[in-house]
Amino acid sequence: MSISTKTGDSGETRLWTGEKVGKDEDRVEAYGSLDELSSFLGLARHDCGLPETKASIEGLQRDLLRACSELASPGPRREGFLAREDEAAMTEAVHSLEARIPLKGFVLPGMTRGSAALDVARTVCRRAERRIVALSRSAPVSPELLSWVNRLSDYLFMLARSEEAAQGAIRYAK
Repeated sequence: MSISTKTGDSGETRLWTGEKVGKDEDRVEAYGSLDELSSFLGLARHDCGLPETKASIEGLQRDLLRACSELASPGPRREGFLAREDEAAMTEAVHSLEARIPLKGFVLPGMTRGSAALDVARTVCRRAERRIVALSRSAPVSPELLSWVNRLSDYLFMLARSEEAAQGAIRYAK
């Protein structure tokens, strides 16, 4: 089976549930932005130096597939979608990094290759969050997904700072 089905040539695509929608609909924009984020994280994984950062990124990419699946599956929540525990685990990870890397003010992003790639991913995450919020104005979106993606940008920020801290490269805006 080929991935080139030509079914999208007319500007429509199918959701996981089988219904046809326009490729420019809010739902497709939302999960498309998360897909873009996952691609940027793949790039960041190659630029980061810390093994724990690389492992974290791969885990995030797996979670992003779950988030995309949720957005592409309108209707009742299914097993495998993001849960409160996922958001709680990410919050704990953010707090753990904050305890290790206390910040003293606004930082200049991208002081290393790895942190620069993570900072780009963080801004893509913020855009994806805006797309998901826009979707939530017209269709149900789980509060777990909304919380998780909001926390994700915090986590990406701290992962970038972790990469910088490992190289003594954190710089503050004055």
